[in-house]
Amino acid sequence: MNTKTNTAEMLTEQEHLRTKCLVYTRVMGYHRPVESFNIGKKGEHKQRVHFIENPC
Repeated sequence: MNTKTNTAEMLTEQEHLRTKCLVYTRVMGYHRPVESFNIGKKGEHKQRVHFIENPC
């Protein structure tokens, strides 16, 4: 069997158990959900580069 098919079937069977995940970001000092952004802002959010700070 194909792994993608198994995964897709499993997701559709368990869909009733899933919850919606909201991603928030800070804009001008306020936390706002990304889903409320317009198309341009969503594109900017996807292009952001995250960095990992080196420990001291």
